Amino acid sequence: MPLITVSLRQGTTPQYRRLVSEALHKSMVDVLKIPQDDQFHVFHEVTDDNFVMQPVVFGLRRTSRTLFIQLSFNRRGVEQKARLFRAIVANLRLYADVPEEDVMLVAFETARENWWAAGRVVDPATGYDERMTDVPALPDVSEEPGR
Repeated sequence: MPLITVSLRQGTTPQYRRLVSEALHKSMVDVLKIPQDDQFHVFHEVTDDNFVMQPVVFGLRRTSRTLFIQLSFNRRGVEQKARLFRAIVANLRLYADVPEEDVMLVAFETARENWWAAGRVVDPATGYDERMTDVPALPDVSEEPGR
C-alpha cells in the first residue's frame, strides 16, 4: 500500500494532476509489482510564497513546474529503488511532459507492520499484501551502502 504525496505550485489542472498520477502509478506497478488497484496519491498545490527553492540546484536548472514527490512504502533494495526512480522520471516525461530536472524524489521506507487498511495487515512473512504477485525477497540491509 504505497502512499505518494506530490507537492507542486498552485494552478495546475485536474487533467495534469491525473497524468502525473498515472505516470507515478504505472511506475509503481511495473517496478514494485503493486496491485493495479493499490493507488493512494495526494496532491498539495502550494502558493508561490510557500514553494521555496533555488532556481539552480546541484547545477540543474529548475522551473516553476518542479514536483516534490514523496514515496512511502515497505523496504526495498537499492537497485529496485533506482529502477523505480528511473521509471518515474521517464513516465513523468512521457505522460505529463515533466523534464527530469523538475523531478525531486524522496523515498520513505516504513516497517511492514506499520501499514494497515480495513483490518488487513501485510503478510508477516513477506511484508507485502497477500494479493501481490512477483514479490521480491526482503532486502539484506547488511549489504547496503551506508547501513
